[in-house]
Amino acid sequence: MRNSKPILLLEDDTVDAMTVKRALKDLQILNPLIRTGNGEEGLAYLRDEKNPRPCVILLDLNMPKMNGLEFLKVVKSDERFKKIPAIVLTTSRDDQERVRGFQLNVAGYIVKPVDYTKFVEAVRIVHLYWTLSEMPDTEEECINEKFQTNTAS
Repeated sequence: MRNSKPILLLEDDTVDAMTVKRALKDLQILNPLIRTGNGEEGLAYLRDEKNPRPCVILLDLNMPKMNGLEFLKVVKSDERFKKIPAIVLTTSRDDQERVRGFQLNVAGYIVKPVDYTKFVEAVRIVHLYWTLSEMPDTEEECINEKFQTNTAS
């Protein structure tokens, strides 16, 4: 199943956000990308009922105001949002942050490769995983829906 639900990106660095956007475009992933600059803005997006629920959350850990781990703690304890898959995309190789992320039920933890080709490959693997995953149907959740890709190529 294909959908047009957005991908929520929590990333304070403009260059990193542009890199994610470029990788999605290069991979022909057509889902809208919604970017927020920190955890507080990400929560505000999720809590606004006018906004479409994202099919996945991609987040950095090192952000101002509310970092990625603080965001995850809130999101994963909220019944409305806890089943939205969240994948950490970070430069941090800190073992404690990695362990804490998985304790907060992240679906994946990816250290951002510096090389763009390797970064695109990492995003492609995330896309492939969510395309192939068979999640149970749940009411008002998009976790069983796949990223929308351009199949016209």
